[in-house]
Amino acid sequence: MTADEVRPTRRRYPRAERQDVVEEPRGLRVPDPYRWLEDAESAATRRWSAEQEALYAAERAALPGLDRWAAEVAALDAVDRVRSPEVRGGRVFWLRQDAGQEHPVLVVAEGGEGTAGRVLLDPLVLDPSGRTVLDAWEPSVEGELLAFQVSRNGTEDSLLHVIDVATGKLVDGPVDRVRKSSVGWLPGGEAFYYVRRLDPRLNPGEERYHRRVCLHRIGTAPEADAVVFGEGRDRTQFYSVSVTADGRWLGVTATLGTGRGTDLYLADLTAGPLERPLLRPVQEGREAATRLHASPGTGPLDRVWLRTDRGAARGRVVACRPAELHLGPGAWHEVIPERPDAVLTHLVVLTGPDPAHPLGLAAWTRDTVAEVTVHDLAEGRQVATVPLPGTGAVGDFSAGPPGSHEAWFAYTDFVTPPRVLRFDARTCRVTRWERDAPDAPVVGGAVTRQVAFPSADGTTVRMFVISPTGRPDVPRPALLTGYGGFGRTMSPRYRAQVLAWVRAGGVFAWAGLRGGGEEGEAWHRAGSGANKQNTFDDFAAAADLLTAAGWAAPGRLAIMGGSNGGLLVGAALTQRPGKYAAVVCMAPLLDMVRYELSGLGPSWTPEYGSARDPDQLRTLLGYSPYHRVTPGTAYPAVLLTAADGDTRTDPLHARKMCAALQHATSGTGPVLLRLEHGVGHGDRAASRAVALQAECLAFLAHHVGLPAPGSKAGVEAEGGGGGHA
Repeated sequence: MTADEVRPTRRRYPRAERQDVVEEPRGLRVPDPYRWLEDAESAATRRWSAEQEALYAAERAALPGLDRWAAEVAALDAVDRVRSPEVRGGRVFWLRQDAGQEHPVLVVAEGGEGTAGRVLLDPLVLDPSGRTVLDAWEPSVEGELLAFQVSRNGTEDSLLHVIDVATGKLVDGPVDRVRKSSVGWLPGGEAFYYVRRLDPRLNPGEERYHRRVCLHRIGTAPEADAVVFGEGRDRTQFYSVSVTADGRWLGVTATLGTGRGTDLYLADLTAGPLERPLLRPVQEGREAATRLHASPGTGPLDRVWLRTDRGAARGRVVACRPAELHLGPGAWHEVIPERPDAVLTHLVVLTGPDPAHPLGLAAWTRDTVAEVTVHDLAEGRQVATVPLPGTGAVGDFSAGPPGSHEAWFAYTDFVTPPRVLRFDARTCRVTRWERDAPDAPVVGGAVTRQVAFPSADGTTVRMFVISPTGRPDVPRPALLTGYGGFGRTMSPRYRAQVLAWVRAGGVFAWAGLRGGGEEGEAWHRAGSGANKQNTFDDFAAAADLLTAAGWAAPGRLAIMGGSNGGLLVGAALTQRPGKYAAVVCMAPLLDMVRYELSGLGPSWTPEYGSARDPDQLRTLLGYSPYHRVTPGTAYPAVLLTAADGDTRTDPLHARKMCAALQHATSGTGPVLLRLEHGVGHGDRAASRAVALQAECLAFLAHHVGLPAPGSKAGVEAEGGGGGHA
């Protein structure tokens, strides 16, 4: 047999013309042969996309065990879920999603515990096709009205409506050009502050920017809404609004794109017309994140609390009189100091009357694991530590009405579905919330360990490793993921795809990379902008550790990431293609030279830098995955996923990268594009989320030799116990 007879045949891919498009900004040569694929509506792009869809459909049909992967992910995902409640007046509101339900529904109960709840909003009733999602909701102070926002086909371009809670009838709306806006209700339910984009006809091509804080009076046309903040500010600024329960204080935060620094303003609404509040700066022009937590009182001596990383990179809490906030840190009194070993992530203020002093319920992450503590905010001392069910994550914090002693938060870990816990400030005890879903059966076959290892420059990085036995007993097919961006922490959470992989006999690794928030703002900055390569180096070190320590079998390591994590695995693929056997790159950002020109790209320059700056362009071009694709390279099997309704990361990134890889690769693994219709970047119907996860796992498993769930090898792997080591 000759060498030619054993040499694998190169796959045939849909034809994609390579055009001679080259730009030379700042003397740098930047080829872009597939720029034509940026135009989703052109005939050429439509033809190419249709052929890619046909190719993927054929490959998907041949994936071994896809049905078993889908069944396993669906079974593990089929748990009842409940979100923490919001209490307004005599009503309790919460989101509930029963096992098998496509979307969460909003439930309301009259009165206290023990009264039956009724479904107030069901996205499937609004749209039986399942393509409409409930983006946000906010009850009025008295609980009589509810503002809610829905979007369709994944666009996140919400419409805001108001309904009467007692009758369920619409009383106002729709208000368009909102995108998961915060809503600050005024007492009485006659008006609220919110955030709306300007009419896109005023700024063609910039439809997703130019936000303004507005005042809307119920029953009036949105066009009549007064603009109270945002004029003359940068087009990429995001705003949030809040109003204290007594209606006296309006708080507005302003963030430049996705930057970490926040400008914070406060207005006394009793000092003038609601349409023209005098917003005085609390913090401006600082590279610090500061959030307001207000007391419900009305007197001039009432305290407010700020959760801030100003002067404390890991976060602290300070107190101040509202009328003195504009005086700056000189008027602040520290009540919860920065911890050297943990990052402050949440704060809930409970103001009594019982307990006598206001208490702060504070959440932290220490080595990426959640802790919750209780603090006397008058005396500035810690009074208790809240025991948690395991080694996991907390979030979804909410507090009762003014004067309440109750707060709620969610807990989860890799083997525990989210559960809602109730905190009682009178006893500092935590119990299960009475309306929480019953515990799901204990998930066996998965044990979590956390490991630490050095990155290329010696920095210590941590990673969760979930495996059938909790130890590197035998090398196994392994799947590594990470994020490393925007200060986001990769905390341990229940995810069906993780458990499905591990219960089939594999190892799933979850790395906390620089660029995230695992160690505070300094950790974030160490992996952003000019330092972005640190993120990719941390990921490569994680991959090396899995193999060197015996967790991963040589040549059987796969990687997966989405959004900024899609950029991560795109960089890993192009920088070290021989390290990985298969790659799934989901909703990715891959052309870093032109990312600012689509989706929410202009908002991300604080994170990545701008190609308009010569030095930043060199950094971006140095790691831009699309530009690092090299012809003749044996790339591993690659699956890129995108959605046509994605208004954050445009599918053009996946299209261009797919074409470039298909042209360049000399490897035998396929390069495929999965394009989904009628969904977007984030929320989608449960069945569609399960289908996406199952197809990605089946693809990766096929290329690293992991048998599908239900096979003999997969059944044997279930012998390990659940929990943490």
